[in-house]
Amino acid sequence: MKITRLFSVAAIMVAALALTSCNNKKFHINGNITEAQDSMLYLENISLNGPVKIDSVKLDEDGAFAFDEAAMDSVTPEFYRLRIANQTINLSIDSTETVKVKAAYPQMSFKYEVEGSENCNKIKELSLKQMTLQSNINGLVKDPNIGNDSIESIVGRMLQAYKQDIKTNYIFKEPMKAYAYYALFQTVQLGNVNTLIFNPRNNKDDVKVFAAVATSWDTYYPGAERGKNLHNIAIEGMKDIRIIENQMAQQQIEASKVSVNGCIELALQDNKGQVRRLSDLKGKVVLLDFHLFASKESTKRIMMLRELYNKYHAAGLEIYQVSVDPDEHFWKTSTAAIPWICVRDEDGIQGKSLTLYNVQSIPTFFLIDRTNTLQARDAQIKDIEAAIKNLL
Repeated sequence: MKITRLFSVAAIMVAALALTSCNNKKFHINGNITEAQDSMLYLENISLNGPVKIDSVKLDEDGAFAFDEAAMDSVTPEFYRLRIANQTINLSIDSTETVKVKAAYPQMSFKYEVEGSENCNKIKELSLKQMTLQSNINGLVKDPNIGNDSIESIVGRMLQAYKQDIKTNYIFKEPMKAYAYYALFQTVQLGNVNTLIFNPRNNKDDVKVFAAVATSWDTYYPGAERGKNLHNIAIEGMKDIRIIENQMAQQQIEASKVSVNGCIELALQDNKGQVRRLSDLKGKVVLLDFHLFASKESTKRIMMLRELYNKYHAAGLEIYQVSVDPDEHFWKTSTAAIPWICVRDEDGIQGKSLTLYNVQSIPTFFLIDRTNTLQARDAQIKDIEAAIKNLL
């Protein structure tokens, strides 16, 4: 998926104002990070262009440090982080406050104490919750006893429960706070993709969450850059949602139309450059599969499909697999030894083929009978092998 610069910056963490103060007001961050003797500790501002180094210090045996920095002219909360190598502690600073941090390396990202700031304590809570969520997802994905479809369903419920908790207890509770802003840009690793948990690009409810914080920040911090940033995200999200809804309204598959008109045509290039049409497979039972070869579960799914193909191809089964991988070379390499039809939608998960078949998640599959009529999609099929045998 192509992500705008606005979102690639936002997904890093938070947006911030990069202007330094002309007065003598300062904020203070001090404390101890033990077990890190001779390590460089960096203080970084999370600006609109990403992390910017503000100061640094080489830690002694006791790990003591003290940063005294000029406060911003704006009353808008600022976001910073303490970093040693790839270990970070996220903080927010309101004007001239003093924040004290105690931690031990290399567990400083999740084992630290912070004093002097309610926002920093809430950010810590949010960070620990996100780490727990990621750990639970990773454990689920690695469980060999859970199938792909079950994993997708369970992860979806986990994310929904997480979002409900964060919305209720953090964002909507005090949307004007720095920690509410921070919560908007938390991410989770799904497969090989780092994804915003609250994604206003394709979720109407998530757009509302961004808009709520944007409105609150307009009231408490009028004219602030980060408030404008939120408004831009919310407005772009609303536009994207309207486009998606219009496309789905025009191209939504209706069961009555499918039974009369057969399946919706796809004509995409395969891994040898040849255009392959779905309608050319009339006379065969077709498993139409939408797939991402870059996902962690790809190999397991391909092995399942290969078993079905080997058992039923001679009896009339064909697989028409649509890849949404962004990297064409990677896709061609991944499909070089696959015996069935492998095509690729070059627009990936924003491609027309997914819109035509109302694909909401990857992987997704459909079964098409010998008359080239769409019979069912994966959500309607309990036993894929039995469904294929029935059509054969």
